[in-house]
Amino acid sequence: MKTSTLFSSLSALGVNFYAGVPDSLLQNAINHIETHYGDRHWVMPNEGCAVAAAAGHALATGRVPCVYMQNSGLGNAVNPLASLTNPAVYAIPMVLLIGWRGEPSVSGEPTVSDEPQHAFQGQVTEEMLRVMEIPYLVVSAGMTDIEFTVQFAFLAAHLKQGKSVALLFRKGSLDKTPAPERHNPYPMGREQALGHILARLGPRDIVISSTGKISRELFELREQAGQGHEKDFLTVGSMGHCSSIALAVAAEKPGRRVVCIDGDGALLMHMGVMAMIGARKPANFLHIVLDNAAHETVGGAPTVSEAVDFCVVAKGCGYVTAADIQNPEGIGEFFEELPPKGPHFLRIRVALGAREDLGRPTRTPLENKADFMGFLG
Repeated sequence: MKTSTLFSSLSALGVNFYAGVPDSLLQNAINHIETHYGDRHWVMPNEGCAVAAAAGHALATGRVPCVYMQNSGLGNAVNPLASLTNPAVYAIPMVLLIGWRGEPSVSGEPTVSDEPQHAFQGQVTEEMLRVMEIPYLVVSAGMTDIEFTVQFAFLAAHLKQGKSVALLFRKGSLDKTPAPERHNPYPMGREQALGHILARLGPRDIVISSTGKISRELFELREQAGQGHEKDFLTVGSMGHCSSIALAVAAEKPGRRVVCIDGDGALLMHMGVMAMIGARKPANFLHIVLDNAAHETVGGAPTVSEAVDFCVVAKGCGYVTAADIQNPEGIGEFFEELPPKGPHFLRIRVALGAREDLGRPTRTPLENKADFMGFLG
């Protein structure tokens, strides 16, 4: 289906405001939005925020907004969809664009090519929409423009009843749309930064890494060094929650350093945990954020991290130290000067991009969990 057909149908409804969290299956749609809508496009910290912002737009203008997300983000969106925009509450209609990761095959099994963290989510996505009484249309690669236009017209009729509606996109549903040019000025790559961090960790240090390419690169760096993976917990799903996992591990293992390696998009998604870290004051906690100002794993759409002084936030929340660097020398100096008691915060600004041959972890999440718990003892 043509991407232009989708947006012609949305424009016919008066949609001119888009908010969401990027997804790789929606990359062509997001490229179109980013190119054509400028300030009417908000890349939000999490999907619940996106629904709330869309509701505010609808209240202020009377127009139908559009919210996009990966199906994993439905969990973040359930609260405002059920308790704010639902017809039984404020009846604020909106169109949801949802990338269907882990979609079941014809046999009902999850797609073989997808990652394990998406398997269950993919199986329950339709049921979640049905339970929330959100009418939806599945958009597939074989759907013609005419078929979509006709079916979407029937779906959109629900908007007049104050209901939200959803378009559930299978992989490859939309034709290719060029991405806007994206770049940042930082010279050090994320994988290079990870290498410098690992070189400065002790044999008993514990690592919790964030969703996406950070965990993939960490896994490959261990492979290249001939090391095992027991020291690292790879948070392959539940974006934004690796710092909460790390905080609890640090509380239970006070005699060992816990290093949380976060991403800017993930930190922004649930940044309130920084207040909890500062309040709990775990002396053995090191929070590192690899910040490229983008949701790179799912297409590269920008985050708002460039507008945030994370170090001021960290200090305000109660972290003992906070530093902002963008070169390898700075990483070495930070570790050399690190006081014994934390929590500590380090923001490392890194370039966009990753190796084209970057692989994925070859050990399953269950194997990772077993190895990791064995290392923790």
